[in-house]
Amino acid sequence: MTYAQTIKTDVLVIGSGASGIAAAVQCARSKVKTVLVEAQSIPGGSLPTGESFIVNTNRNIPSGIWGEFRMRIHELYKGRPGYDSAYNAPLKFDRSAAQLIFKKITDTVKNLTVYLNGSFTAVKKDGDRWDVKVTQNGKTIIFKVRVVVDATETGEIAAKAGAKHSADFNKESTGSNRYRTTIATGDDFPAQINLLNTYPPSPAWYIPMNSIVLKDAENILLAEKILPGEKGIEYLPVQLELGQGVGTVAAYCAFFKTTTKNLKVHIIQGELLDFKGYLMPFTDISPRDRNWRAVQQVCAMGLLKGIQQGNGDSRQFVFNPDASVTTAEIKPLLNEIYTRAFLWFGKEKPGETFTVGNLLSLISDYTLTEPQALRITMQKAWKTQYKFRLDFDLSRPVTRMEFAVLTNKFLNPFGRMVDLEGRLVN
Repeated sequence: MTYAQTIKTDVLVIGSGASGIAAAVQCARSKVKTVLVEAQSIPGGSLPTGESFIVNTNRNIPSGIWGEFRMRIHELYKGRPGYDSAYNAPLKFDRSAAQLIFKKITDTVKNLTVYLNGSFTAVKKDGDRWDVKVTQNGKTIIFKVRVVVDATETGEIAAKAGAKHSADFNKESTGSNRYRTTIATGDDFPAQINLLNTYPPSPAWYIPMNSIVLKDAENILLAEKILPGEKGIEYLPVQLELGQGVGTVAAYCAFFKTTTKNLKVHIIQGELLDFKGYLMPFTDISPRDRNWRAVQQVCAMGLLKGIQQGNGDSRQFVFNPDASVTTAEIKPLLNEIYTRAFLWFGKEKPGETFTVGNLLSLISDYTLTEPQALRITMQKAWKTQYKFRLDFDLSRPVTRMEFAVLTNKFLNPFGRMVDLEGRLVN
């Protein structure tokens, strides 16, 4: 009689695509024991057909693992004729180079074990874990895991677990706040489909957290299945970003020993930000900018919103750090987040343009800091600590960058919980 080998781990990722690799790498980097079952003989073996590729989409958003992949390609081809290594040039590379990079990443990440030439056969629930049966080289392995990432094209693990998938990241409604729950985003979606998200405006895109969650199968997460249509190489940035987002959610459930019914959106997004994953696809604020995280957090809540600039193929979604803040854009959400904001607006009566003085007054009111003491402290720190470009002047309009940095630090809107629809949780 032949007995199956049993292996216990935190997260099991099954799937041969880029999203599966990214999910497994992120889980392992988030310090949970992870296994990746790869159907091919090499990680990334299921890349689209063709020996050489060119990726034009999402080259202005070097988010997380996608940004890491771009950087490694640039290093590999640096100085080679015919390959442009400029920061945001179209990415040109060979299949063998991509496979080599994926192998190097998976080989060097702690907490990750890769099983090549493996295929999924069965799944069943066993208490607080899933038993997943895999065959490899004619032998059967049973993985006992807290979280399963289904990165197969067809979503076969979810289907065999009896789960139905209904959340489509492309389904949106007017006034939706689901963008607040984003786990992946970019400035240009590759498919010729009508993106329905009202914010950020098309061709910018985002994937909300609930689109990967199965309501009737806790702790099974979908990756590749949620993306529409045939996936050519132009999908690579989306796949890598999606996989990293899925991996962050899986790691959260495994690390805190909880389920997909108890997801804390901002804790998960905070982990994603730790690894330079974008929440908002701003092309004008680099991850190297010292204030990148503050901008991402404030704008992920919708306190400040980006705008689409340019025409045709040159459209980009931008933050506009030097533009002035208007009272009309920030008042609704401030009133929604802070119970005292309504009283403050009634007392302060800021004009059409929000000033530095208005912002300090709001911070003083919220933090219960004596106004004069706050002004003196802020004036000293304006150029030294915060490195703001413009001079400290209470009467001038506050810039969007100044507003983002100071509200993130003192008002902490990202600290407010939201549910999977992006609604504030009291």
